[in-house]
Amino acid sequence: MDGGFDYQLAFSRTVGWITEEEQAILRSKRVAIAGLGGVGGSHLLTLTRLGIGAFTLAEMDSFGIENLNRQAGAFMSTLQRPKLEVLAAMARDVNPELSLRTLPEGVTESNLADFLDGVDLYLDSLDFFALDARRRVFAECAKRGIPAITAAPLGMGTALLAFHPAGMSFEEYFQLENATQSEQYLRFLLGLSPAMLQMRYLVAPEAVNLAGQKGPSTPMACELCAGAAGTVALKILLRRGHTPFAPRGIHFDAYRTKLVRTWRPWGNRNPLQRLALVIARQRLASVAQRRSKHQPKKRTNPTPPRSAPIWDILEQARWAPSGDNAQPWRFQVIDPEEIVIHIPSERNDNVYEYNDAQPSWLSRGFLLETLRIAASRHARKLSWRLETNQEGRQLIRVKLAPIAGGGDADKLHSVIVQRSVDRRRYQLRQLPTALRHQLELALGDDLQISWAESLSERWRWALINAAATHIRLSIPEAYPVHQRILDWHRQRSPVGVPAAAVGANPITQRLMRWALADWARVNFLNRYLAGTLTPRLEFDLIPGLFCAAHFWVALKQTPDTRLPNERLLELGMRLQRFWLTATTLNLVIQPSLAPLAFSFYSRNRIPFTTNQEGVSKAGRLNDKLSLALQGTAPSAVIFAGRIGFPLGNPPLSRSIRLAVEELMLPTEG
Repeated sequence: MDGGFDYQLAFSRTVGWITEEEQAILRSKRVAIAGLGGVGGSHLLTLTRLGIGAFTLAEMDSFGIENLNRQAGAFMSTLQRPKLEVLAAMARDVNPELSLRTLPEGVTESNLADFLDGVDLYLDSLDFFALDARRRVFAECAKRGIPAITAAPLGMGTALLAFHPAGMSFEEYFQLENATQSEQYLRFLLGLSPAMLQMRYLVAPEAVNLAGQKGPSTPMACELCAGAAGTVALKILLRRGHTPFAPRGIHFDAYRTKLVRTWRPWGNRNPLQRLALVIARQRLASVAQRRSKHQPKKRTNPTPPRSAPIWDILEQARWAPSGDNAQPWRFQVIDPEEIVIHIPSERNDNVYEYNDAQPSWLSRGFLLETLRIAASRHARKLSWRLETNQEGRQLIRVKLAPIAGGGDADKLHSVIVQRSVDRRRYQLRQLPTALRHQLELALGDDLQISWAESLSERWRWALINAAATHIRLSIPEAYPVHQRILDWHRQRSPVGVPAAAVGANPITQRLMRWALADWARVNFLNRYLAGTLTPRLEFDLIPGLFCAAHFWVALKQTPDTRLPNERLLELGMRLQRFWLTATTLNLVIQPSLAPLAFSFYSRNRIPFTTNQEGVSKAGRLNDKLSLALQGTAPSAVIFAGRIGFPLGNPPLSRSIRLAVEELMLPTEG
């Protein structure tokens, strides 16, 4: 062969599924595609490889970095280049003989006739929100007798509708006439996807913003769209088999492995659709209300430039864990190699911040270690020191100096975001000795870990945690903390703990929400209806048994006094390595700090509640904890929890973090 293009040979592998005569028919067909973004680019390349010989293409946009997650023509090398130019070149690189008519101004009222001239099939790939242009194109297709297909990328699947010129029209199906813009978007979405299969795994509903014309996307959905639409296009162009035209459609979701054939006579006027629209309006209104309520406050921090490595380091570091997701730190970027971590004033109304806010200081150590690991990806070495400013407030000054000759990224960087608290049941599977050894090594020389693995030991610790839950749900001092941290509106909370993630079943969650509206309700439930019984069972007793082990981490030398803050920061860094190491080993952890807090108050006779019964219960808890620690001094224990292999998929509900911009203070000077 001389390396020249040969159409028959290039597409010969398709023959068998189609005949040679049908391949020649495809070569003679012209397909119009409006929009060459996420779906359109894949449509063009799929149909080009199918052997379609001619295309009319319309696209006015250029590639941006936000297109890299899904668009066939988006590469770092094509950023800022016209999508039409890039995709036309890619298609011609497959078939140099392609006949291409291009409209770089997109589809407009003035060029619509030219766009559809001589076209055998229209493939809709316009942006979801370009409804005016879409309505014009579909109306003109019906007028000219051109079949039209639209395939929507939804979640990790596709919903497809085809319109025959002699059948139900686009407007008759979607009923967009005289509707407001937001209502049009809703009708278009529900019309495309009556089954709404994708909603089961939408973990961040706030990312869907119809009013703001934004929504999430995946590359898998775009490719599925191209496969489904390309197959229907083949059937229409070759007049093969039955094609379901509107009001019939299909919705395939790969994530849920489901295929639904939809049928909506009268389109959006169908009674089922009308009911679905009512429900969808209510849900969208609720999401919009939450979005406006929790709108992040933008902070300006112009230097160093946003492309500097320090921003990527902070983007990773913000995922460091903290008690109740409090994130007790704020960042100030001084220059590309220096950050100041400001320490907010400690709250004196948080009963869990025992021993002069020891948990928060440990969590700042978690942050420092996460910074160090994230910096290693950019060949930076972290150093830090604790300082006191002129106002007498403490801060941590962090330096991120380049490593001469570069360096390897810390292997733990890959699980920084993955690490999370899992409050569910775990597998009843013991930790192999090799895994325990790796966890022990992660803690370093001055910390030791002890394990409670047998059934009786796990039950003892489950009872200790249940006793702590009984105290914290019974004392008024914990009530405002629970009110503050529990997020009832979001599955992924950037400022607290989602109620769906605490381990309660939906009925218990609803009861908790009702009770937490007023302390009198909590008191009534506890006094007359054993209000803490169900939470103790669901939060502590069942999960406490279903795990590999409970554990506690202690200093090898028992301290005589409270540890200095510098020392707590160092210990927090070791604990973060321990937790991240567990994550790399496919283990999950739930910290158990409430027993340590109440034991501390009891041992040191520190008043923590006006509820004398709570004081007595803390004393009994301290006695039980002292026995469970098997000789370890309670004052030496700095961390405890349960550990194991997860029973199922990662929980959909989890605490996330504030954006870097929201954690930022203005730059000095």
